[in-house]
Amino acid sequence: MRRFWKGVPMSHNTASAPHDSFGITLEEYLLPATRRIQLVAEDGTALSPEEQDVEPGHEYPMPSDEALLEAYRHLVIGRRVNDQAYALVRQGRMAVYPSSHGQEASEVAAAVCLRKDDWLFPTYRDTVAVMSRGVPATEVMVAYQGTWHQGYDPQEYKVSVQSTPLTTQLLHAVGLAKAARLRGEDVTVLAMVGDGGTSEGDFHEALNFAAVFKLPVIFFVQNNKYAISVPLARQSAAPSLAHKAVGYGLAGERVDGNDLAALLAVLGRAVELCHNGGGPFLVEADTYRMQSHTNADDATRYREDAEVKEWEARDPLRRMSAFLTDRGVLTDEVAESITADAEQVAASLRDAMNTDVELDPLELFDHVYTVQTPQLAAQRAQLAEELSRSETKEA
Repeated sequence: MRRFWKGVPMSHNTASAPHDSFGITLEEYLLPATRRIQLVAEDGTALSPEEQDVEPGHEYPMPSDEALLEAYRHLVIGRRVNDQAYALVRQGRMAVYPSSHGQEASEVAAAVCLRKDDWLFPTYRDTVAVMSRGVPATEVMVAYQGTWHQGYDPQEYKVSVQSTPLTTQLLHAVGLAKAARLRGEDVTVLAMVGDGGTSEGDFHEALNFAAVFKLPVIFFVQNNKYAISVPLARQSAAPSLAHKAVGYGLAGERVDGNDLAALLAVLGRAVELCHNGGGPFLVEADTYRMQSHTNADDATRYREDAEVKEWEARDPLRRMSAFLTDRGVLTDEVAESITADAEQVAASLRDAMNTDVELDPLELFDHVYTVQTPQLAAQRAQLAEELSRSETKEA
């Protein structure tokens, strides 16, 4: 018996010959489509199959209105939180914030395409993805405020800690997928990385290991064009970052990273195929970082204002708003309700970040190891003594 997923036939033998399910050759399956996958034009109109102009096996159905509206809700909340966090940094209430303003569609899609027991491995910029997975904004932001290492329980949300070292999270994601395989668990892992991270050695090792062991991992590259100040052309000579997949034996796909519908379709199919033994995958989202790398960065030193203006016209939020409004899904009443939800989240975040927290420096040592090492215990004792002397002097 053959199974179908949104009109796509799926074979029980997907793991050994996934391309057979689409009626194409292995090479056609592994290589990304010549044109990036796009379902909704920049003005918010749906593209016909002829306008999409993709090769066989790379056609993707439009997600349902219900799925798009729910994802759009996360998109609006994510934009509001991005802008609120940037304001809190300027007010001195947060130490640093790497904004994803302009690329929120990629982050939302990465989270909502996963099933309950699947895992998300984010980077430091992927706050919106973490929130869209169900983690409250107030628990996410304490790391950027500097009051705690990490404010949420990864096991509760199936979301790893946000990784600041570049690309280490890909290795962790592959390790979790391998462990789940050994335990017989049906788990797909989505690991996020930026274009700069694809230049790291960990990227090579993670893809190679996942491919050799055919693990259910989706490597999701948000190509926002700059690794801090280094443009993509100085990082890679590949036709696209999605083309890097074929060298490892992975299927690669390139999608418009500001098209929420296309992202949901491409990532949704990748998740489904992973659950049926057809992974791993590499998906490249073609997007753009509208704001500076962080509040400590001056983006005007390495890119022109005209370039930023060009990408403003491709705003994922305005595009999906126009699309859903034209379809009669996003009414004024629904839009007002979503905006109110976003404002409530922003208000809660402001209240949390504007509350002074009494810190205990000794907590630094409490959650490093399950059993504290002698060296760490000695360091803790040394700090405790110094704090005690300081308190004595103040008294």
